[in-house]
Amino acid sequence: MDKVMTITIREANQEELGSIREQRVQAYEDHVYALPDEHWQALKQAISSEADQQPGVDLLVAELDGSLAGSVALFPANTDAYEGYVDELDYPEIRVLAVSPEIRGKGVASALIDACIERAKAKGYRSIGLHTGDFMSGAIALYERYGFERVPQHDFEPADDGIIVKAFYRTI
Repeated sequence: MDKVMTITIREANQEELGSIREQRVQAYEDHVYALPDEHWQALKQAISSEADQQPGVDLLVAELDGSLAGSVALFPANTDAYEGYVDELDYPEIRVLAVSPEIRGKGVASALIDACIERAKAKGYRSIGLHTGDFMSGAIALYERYGFERVPQHDFEPADDGIIVKAFYRTI
């Protein structure tokens, strides 16, 4: 009989920040060969930054049977979530969703997305958005299954190398 895994979503604590950022880099390393080195270095710096410590950002972690399995940051509406690349949007944004590579496929990403949607609803928002690199086909497929739709007017190209960070949005 298969063991039932329990996923718990909660606020991250300060002591976990280093582990969360390390786990993000490990999760995103899948894409290192799809990117020019300069782009990878910029992405690595962005996902390791302290942007998730801005006022109003909800930094959530997923625990799977007591171990850190993944994390996500939910940025509030009307904040500079992308360091000047995108106009401030009037809805919250899901950012830096990461799941430990050895744990993928167990529902952790879905639990984190669900938690972000529920938090956005609880705060009175009627929509939520996100951005993801066009090279992240697995993430894009997951977001599309959740009903996120493209909003290309909010796309951006951070490194002038042809790699587009695609914008998505959905009503909640």
